[in-house]
Amino acid sequence: MSQVFLAALLSMFRAVVEPSMQPTFATDSANPYLTDHARLLLSSFHRITGKHLISPEGAGEAAYQALFEAPYAVASHDTAEDPMFNYGNLAAQKLFEMNWAILLTHPSRHSAEPENRAERSRLLARVTKRGFIDDYRGVRISSTGRRFRIEEAMIWNLIDGEGIYRGQAAALYQWAEL
Repeated sequence: MSQVFLAALLSMFRAVVEPSMQPTFATDSANPYLTDHARLLLSSFHRITGKHLISPEGAGEAAYQALFEAPYAVASHDTAEDPMFNYGNLAAQKLFEMNWAILLTHPSRHSAEPENRAERSRLLARVTKRGFIDDYRGVRISSTGRRFRIEEAMIWNLIDGEGIYRGQAAALYQWAEL
């Protein structure tokens, strides 16, 4: 086959397959940064760790946009028995190779290989007990099975302003492909 034909075939394939993997905004175009959830992520992080997840200069919509567009991955899951992802900024969507619609249909346990899920459960139990950890390192996988090692991450409990547990979140600052 000619290189021109192969290039055209590859281009058609990408046009069909890749858009479903591209990071996207939340499905609600009137609330693309999920302001209530972004507020929960930012406030609980600060309340539990004493640190800011993003620069403290931003406020309101600008802060939620900064979180969504941050260069590090931020993801969270809910409180279900088998927790489901309920947030992933653009960097998280790229890292885990899932767009918004796909992310929201995945149990967060699928971010770990089956043989690493017991370790993941122990880690999340430690977070539940301590409130947060800032020393996480471990291997995770994307939706396509691509493996990567998280080198630096913080994981914290999502606690709203009334003290109600709303799930857990992670900020992944450094990772390396395996």
